[in-house]
Amino acid sequence: MSLRVANCSGFYGDRLSAAREMVEGGPIDVLTGDWLAELTMLILAGNRLKGRPGYAPTFLKQLEQVLGTCLERGIKIVSNAGGLDPAGCAEAVADLAAKLGLDANIACVTGDDLTGTALDLTNADTGEKLTATPLTANAYLGGRPIAAALSAGADVVVTGRVTDAALVTGPGIWRYGWRPGDWDALAGSVVAGHVIECGCQATGGNYAFFTEIPDLAHCGFPIAELQADGSSVITKHPGTGGAVTTGTVTAQLLYEIAAPRYPGPDVTAHFDTISLTQEAPDRVRVTGVRGSPPPDTLKVAVNYLGGYRNTMTLMVTGLDQEEKVRVAQEALWARVPRDSFDDVHVTFDPPLLRITVMSADDRIAGRAFSSAVVETGLAAYPGFYGLTPPGNASPYGVYWPVLVPASSVRPTVTLNGEPVALPPEDPVQAEDVFQEEVRRSSYDGGPTVRAPLGGVAGARSGDKGGNANLGVWVRTAGQYGWLSAYLTVERVKELLPELAGFRIDRYELPNLNAVNFVVHGLLGRGVAASPRLDPQAKALGEELRAQVADIPAAFLT
Repeated sequence: MSLRVANCSGFYGDRLSAAREMVEGGPIDVLTGDWLAELTMLILAGNRLKGRPGYAPTFLKQLEQVLGTCLERGIKIVSNAGGLDPAGCAEAVADLAAKLGLDANIACVTGDDLTGTALDLTNADTGEKLTATPLTANAYLGGRPIAAALSAGADVVVTGRVTDAALVTGPGIWRYGWRPGDWDALAGSVVAGHVIECGCQATGGNYAFFTEIPDLAHCGFPIAELQADGSSVITKHPGTGGAVTTGTVTAQLLYEIAAPRYPGPDVTAHFDTISLTQEAPDRVRVTGVRGSPPPDTLKVAVNYLGGYRNTMTLMVTGLDQEEKVRVAQEALWARVPRDSFDDVHVTFDPPLLRITVMSADDRIAGRAFSSAVVETGLAAYPGFYGLTPPGNASPYGVYWPVLVPASSVRPTVTLNGEPVALPPEDPVQAEDVFQEEVRRSSYDGGPTVRAPLGGVAGARSGDKGGNANLGVWVRTAGQYGWLSAYLTVERVKELLPELAGFRIDRYELPNLNAVNFVVHGLLGRGVAASPRLDPQAKALGEELRAQVADIPAAFLT
């Protein structure tokens, strides 16, 4: 029998009815939900400063609809909605259970919060040293504390910052008893967790070939049927919209990754060993995942207050647009000097002219800036009008990833307020002896035509701190032979000139007929601080697909 792990949330703000849909839509063993994007920790920190909960209250709204049914059917609930205050969230769950007249065993996983501790604040991506005081600092924990909570009899497990995949790996360890050293099984669970962590993105949401997906308006959330060997089947409840195909699963596998070696606190999963098989409609089998020991460090998400920012957006239409942009800036900087700001970003994507300023002084970034833009209104270029009213600046946060020794982080688990002992980990060989096999594909050539790249290739993009990833895939090995040769870093920069000044790493995943690009620094200091109109690089993949490329004619017939 497999362990059926269902997802009901891919982010803080996802569909509230999803928990009830997953519990009532068919048999499941575990209900999971992911609330914690990197940005969410900063949002929760802001809420906490305002006297609001440091956890996700939407989790409680979902739980109120399903807790009784889950207890009756023995469905375990595992969620990272605890955010910055997992103990407070667990207490709120206990209050909810009492209000509903239910007897629930509620576990809480903590130990991730390193705020106020001495940390090496060297940025893991850039090597820079942080001098500001962190507002939050949370280590990414793994699945073993979750497994310990479930083994102790928990009905509901609330965590703080854990890896997204830990919500599946933890129940897998609990059910199958995996130990350190069961690398392949653990890696398989990480891959299954990565697929379902973002909700409907595994079932057709945000899919490049979305016209092939039925009834997206009622898209079903994903389920991972996890096996003892770590393999899984990705599926969804019958009668729901969307689709589960090798394409939708591939797209999600390429979301927010870097190198094929995907390190985590429980295992390093090798994404270039994943094999996907469409075994039936809405059933994709995931096999062959290889694993190796995890690194001896844990990633810590540090956030700090970076200052204040403001953006004004103007419309530039008609003739002489570049001259109009020049005149608009000259008029603005004549009223408020450009060098009075810590940072200025100006982008012109016709017809939108966006000017973003950042400063440690909220007055300078606030009305001093926005009013200066408005003051130019009757002495500006012809056709001048703005899309944003003058307003105050808003505080912004900066995401800063650092590494700490894994041995320095001590997870703790409580059940109904009482401590739960974590089992000692078996000593294992730390050396990574895994050897990756590289599959080479080739393309024999043939006539090409000029056509949008998206006519043959799908793409998915996303954010990882200040970096963006861009995964591109095709449907057949023959197409991959062409793609892997054609879509080089230089070609990507040619197709998307805005990337020309950035360092880009390229990785091949021939098992998925895919290549993945990591664009370093595209998002600046992370989502909350990025001045881009698309601060999470969600549309980067679609921008690439829209570019005209030299595509073999045979692929388009």
